[in-house]
Amino acid sequence: MQDIVGGHIDGIFISGRAKKRTPAAPEIPTMGEAGLHEFYFSIWEGLFAPKGTPRTVIERLSAAVVNTLGDPSVRQKLETQGYEIPPPEQQTPEALRAFQKTEIEKWSPIIKAAGVRAE
Repeated sequence: MQDIVGGHIDGIFISGRAKKRTPAAPEIPTMGEAGLHEFYFSIWEGLFAPKGTPRTVIERLSAAVVNTLGDPSVRQKLETQGYEIPPPEQQTPEALRAFQKTEIEKWSPIIKAAGVRAE
């Protein structure tokens, strides 16, 4: 971030949705504002547990995440770093599962067409 602000590099990808300016650097235009209207991506994180983890454990982990992300000091620190915290209704295991499915459906054809392989 210091290099972009200092003019040492020309571009940066900041985690979050590229469709709107990030609160961490509101002076940096979105890709659409820069003329790349079809260029959109997002960087996201999720907390995953092994298959077969008991539902009670999943519920406890989920409650801890929602509680942590609801803490104003945690939110402020994360938002300062460019993170966009989803609303509580999108912080559920079901919402993460649906979002991940959408991301897989969107990116799989692109990855296959480009011939990208895991190493």
